[in-house]
Amino acid sequence: MGLTRYETEFFINVVHGRGIISWAAVDRSRSDSHCDEIIGFVTARVIAASEGEELDMLGYEISKTERSLIYILTLGVIQPYRNSGIASALLWEVIEYANQMSSCRALYLHVIAYNRPAIMFYQKNMFQCLRRLHNFYTIEGQNHDAFLYVFYVNGGRSPCTAIDALKAAFAYVRGYFTSMVAKLF
Repeated sequence: MGLTRYETEFFINVVHGRGIISWAAVDRSRSDSHCDEIIGFVTARVIAASEGEELDMLGYEISKTERSLIYILTLGVIQPYRNSGIASALLWEVIEYANQMSSCRALYLHVIAYNRPAIMFYQKNMFQCLRRLHNFYTIEGQNHDAFLYVFYVNGGRSPCTAIDALKAAFAYVRGYFTSMVAKLF
């Protein structure tokens, strides 16, 4: 796997906080000159739910304009510190941030389909795979699929499935007949 390339503008926006929020991890236990070196980071953007690429992510709530989402842009930890919980700690910082925003209903991100370690990481951290997006990425002239992962917060929930619709219809019909029977007797 090669490095993902980002435009210079992305890094300038991260450094200056232009619409992007970020968290970093440093190893303060080092006594050498590298004690303030960044060993992990996560960047994210808060967006209005109505502006999200995947408008059906929130199903029934999408029409509520005051709802927001957090799109996780990047998450990385340098090699010597991987598999030590740093990425999970950074991810949970973003989740906690989202939980404190009463309007936020979900965090979401994209994972390239061949990145099995990342897929397993997000599943371990309770993200749900919502769908596969065909030809989402173009890297060095080649198209690659991505998975859309989502983590719901503050009462957000996944779109209504056919079973959910049947349950709701059944509950409505049952309630209707119950009220009709009550009126008759």
